Amino acid sequence: MADPRGFLKVRQRETQPRRPVPVRIMDWKEVYEAQEKGVLKSQAGRCMDCGVPFCHQGCPLGNLIPEWNDLVWRDKGEEAIERLHATNNFPEFTGRLCPAPCEASCVLGINQPAVTIKQVEVSIIDQAFDNDWVQPLPPTRLTGKTVAVVGSGPAGLAVAQQLTRVGHTVAVYERDDKIGGLLRYGIPDFKMEKEQVDRRLEQMKAEGTRFRTGVAVGTDVTWEQLRRRYDAVVVATGATVPRDLPIPGRDFEGVHFAMDYLVPSNRVVAGENPENHIDARGKHVVILGGGDTGADCIGTAHRHQAASVTTLAIGKQPPAERAAHQPWPTFPTLFEVASAHEEGGERTYLASTVEFVGEDGKLTGVKVAETEFVDGRRLPKAGTERIIPADLVFLSLGFTGAEPAGITEQVSAEFDGRGNVARDGYYMTNTEGVFVAGDAGRGQSLIVWAIAEGRACAAAVDKFLMGSTILPAPVAPTDRAIAVL
Repeated sequence: MADPRGFLKVRQRETQPRRPVPVRIMDWKEVYEAQEKGVLKSQAGRCMDCGVPFCHQGCPLGNLIPEWNDLVWRDKGEEAIERLHATNNFPEFTGRLCPAPCEASCVLGINQPAVTIKQVEVSIIDQAFDNDWVQPLPPTRLTGKTVAVVGSGPAGLAVAQQLTRVGHTVAVYERDDKIGGLLRYGIPDFKMEKEQVDRRLEQMKAEGTRFRTGVAVGTDVTWEQLRRRYDAVVVATGATVPRDLPIPGRDFEGVHFAMDYLVPSNRVVAGENPENHIDARGKHVVILGGGDTGADCIGTAHRHQAASVTTLAIGKQPPAERAAHQPWPTFPTLFEVASAHEEGGERTYLASTVEFVGEDGKLTGVKVAETEFVDGRRLPKAGTERIIPADLVFLSLGFTGAEPAGITEQVSAEFDGRGNVARDGYYMTNTEGVFVAGDAGRGQSLIVWAIAEGRACAAAVDKFLMGSTILPAPVAPTDRAIAVL
């Protein structure tokens, strides 16, 4: 274990420093700076060698958190990355993007600030890449079996890497021109620079995974064609159908889904020149929805030098501390000040959007009213309407499921009532040999769940192809623990 009295001697929780706001909004570099080594070690030393480490309960991957906290405290970085990679294919993604349900489950968090688990995690993988400890792990033999993975987000990449390493020939199909899915085009660079994706892809290519970009499965090639060509097919397309808000004025020019703003903006940062790029410079921006995607829109609008940025949420402002109905070790809903919120803008809660206002087909404002609760429903309160000036509105209201993309028509795979591709307890659809992993099967979720499901689905595919498997299966598709998140 780490320092047996560390959590008693170091009571203060110190997280990674953020670059100053006036500096960071002038570029697209990552917000966080590396933490000083001595501080990092002392923070890792706060891990208290629990009899039952509940951080495991919070992490779908089953990360060996106390073990690598101890190794960081002992300055054994190479051993720490071995422990971390034993359960997590891509800690550089989770260490930057995961909301850390493990920290909400930290035993120390019962009466002290939790251990900075996420911060220790990202420091381990960054040190490993800097010291060339991340090396390809190609299979010692090939099985002769082939697998097509459709979608190159965290779930698809996890499936592909696991199956490649046990000897299957894996091809990843991606409709975009570059691999990474929302990791590349949905997440702004100020949260994760794309070098993190590119260097992991280099490892995967060296291991033998093949990548096919610019191929839209369902049109360019059919699902049935993939099924005939490969021994197994994995659907890992994500839950990318956005939730709309069909109120008066929805068709005004200036009202967009959040991803219609973020994706082209990320392409511009990458040096591309997309035709549908939306520039918020000098404009009044209103964002509907207070989640991570909304925060990404806030940070992007600040870097575009928007005239104003306002976020509207229909519900109540979350509490600053755990509510009684969300006791430890569950993941609580708390008022969060993300880096984007720190950069400015106004956040308004209990705001019901009534109508989009405009002239000559163009958006000029948003009519909102106070939210009142009637018989458990959230409704606009009469007489409280007001208009907020707006040149751009971004709908960040979540996602309703996976895109159909011809799945049902071409391979008879069914969808469930929640808009997800239906599957059994072994990640297989009702069509033999066609599997589904990640958000496409579980609905919009966390990146850590996508990787966990990708690893588990890979084990199911390997068993289907070979009769048995040595791959770990951290979670079952029927596990709905995300409900408490």
